[in-house]
Amino acid sequence: MNISHVIAGLTAILGVDGVTADPERMAAYLNEPRKRFHVPAVAVARPGSVAEVQALCRWANENRVPLIPQGGNTGLVGAQVPVRGDEVIVSLQRLDKVREVNAAGGHMTLEAGVILQHAHEVAEAAGAMFPLWIASQGSARIGGVLSSNAGGVQVLAFGNARELCLGVEAVLADGRLYQGLNALKKDNTGYDLKDLLIGAEGTLGIITAATLKLFPKPQAHETALCSVAGPEQALELFYLMRERTGSRLTAFELMPRFGIDLQLKHGMLARDPTAGPSPWYALIEVNRMRGGISGALEAGLEEALERGIITDANVAQAETERAQMWAAREQMSDVQSREGASIKHDISVPVAAVPRLIAEGSAAVERVIPGIRPCPFGHLGDGNIHFNFTQPAGADAKAFMARETDVNAAIYEIIGRLGGSVSAEHGIGQLKTALLTKVKDPIALEMMRAVKLALDPNGILNPGKLLG
Repeated sequence: MNISHVIAGLTAILGVDGVTADPERMAAYLNEPRKRFHVPAVAVARPGSVAEVQALCRWANENRVPLIPQGGNTGLVGAQVPVRGDEVIVSLQRLDKVREVNAAGGHMTLEAGVILQHAHEVAEAAGAMFPLWIASQGSARIGGVLSSNAGGVQVLAFGNARELCLGVEAVLADGRLYQGLNALKKDNTGYDLKDLLIGAEGTLGIITAATLKLFPKPQAHETALCSVAGPEQALELFYLMRERTGSRLTAFELMPRFGIDLQLKHGMLARDPTAGPSPWYALIEVNRMRGGISGALEAGLEEALERGIITDANVAQAETERAQMWAAREQMSDVQSREGASIKHDISVPVAAVPRLIAEGSAAVERVIPGIRPCPFGHLGDGNIHFNFTQPAGADAKAFMARETDVNAAIYEIIGRLGGSVSAEHGIGQLKTALLTKVKDPIALEMMRAVKLALDPNGILNPGKLLG
C-alpha cells in the first residue's frame, strides 16, 4: 500500500481538516479502553456528511483500502481499532445531527455520531425516555451502540439495541446507500436488513443514522439493594419480583460483596450503600408510571423477607441514594484494575442456570489458579453475567495474566454445557474471532460468510473482525 496515495485520496474526498495522519492526533482513536490492542492505523478519516461516507467507501472499495468504522471508541473487544496496520479508521463523530424527535409517535431519528448520553437528553427534553443505559454512555455513540448491539442494565424490560431500533440508514462497501429509516413497528416485506446490520460490527455496512424507539418517561423509580445469601436466593427473588411487578421491573443486577469491598477500599464509594454485610446483593429497580400505584417494590420485598429469600434491604429514599447504588454496580468492573490484574468474561446462560454457572465456574478456576478471587456480577434478569477474576492477593500480575487461556478454557467449557454464549453484549471484534469458529454452529458460520461476501466482496469493511 502506498500511504501517500491513500492520504491524498482521502484528502481529495474529505479535505485537509477531514483527514488525520499524525500519530499523536490519532492516539485518541487508537487507545481502546482495555489497552489490549496496539496496532497503528494509516489515517483517521472524519466525514462530515452521509455523502462523504458514500464517496469514501466508493473510493476505498475501488482502491482496496480497508476501513474501520468507529463511534466513541468504547468497545471492549477491539472491533473499532486496527488489527493489520493498513487500515483507515472512519470516525463517525461529525455525523451528530438530531434529524427528528416524535415523542407522541414513540420514535426519534439520530445520526450515528450522536453520543448516547445526548440521546437520553434529547428524549427527556421531549418528555420521553430512550431506555439504553451502559457504563460508557458519556462517550459511546449511536452508530457503535447499534453496530455492537449493546445491552446494558434495562435489557430485562426493553431489550438490547436491536430491539430498540426501528430502522437504519447505512452506507454499503461500494458506496451505495441503504435507506432503511422508518418508524414502522410492523414491516413484513422480506429479510430484516436492519437486524442484519445491527450487531455486525461494521463488517457489512457503515450505519449513518437510525430511528430509535421512545417510551413514556416514568414518574419515579423504586430502587433497592437487597442482601441475599447467594445467587440461588437472588434468582428466587427475581422470580418473585417479576411475578409481583411484571413489566415494571426494569433492572435486576447481581453483585458480590467482594466488589463492594474493593470500591470502599479504593475510595470509589463515599459510603457503603448496602443495608449491611452480606455475601451477595441484588440491585432491583421498578418504574412507576403516571397514575401507577407506588410501593410495589416494598410490598415484594416484605414478602421476600417473610419467606427468607432476603435477609435485609436498603430502599433508596432519594435520588442521591439511588445514584450511589447504581454507582456501586457500574464501578464493579473498573475497580478491579485498581486491585490488580483481572481476567474478564462477558457471557450468558439461561437465567435459571446462573447460580450453577457461578458455582461451577468459581470452583473450576480455583483449581486452575488457587487463591484466585472471583467477581461475578451483572444482569441476572437476562442471564448475562460478567464473570471476572481478580488475581490472588500479592500475586505477580504478568504471571497471572499468562494463565488467561487456561481460565478462559475452564469457563467456556461450562458455558458450552449450560447452553450459553461466549459473548453476551460486548461482541466478537478481534478478541474472540478464533473462539467464534470453535463454538458457533458451522452452518451458521457458512451463512454469515456468505452474507459478508455478498455485501462486501472485496473485504474492505473492518477486516479481521467478527469472522476474522
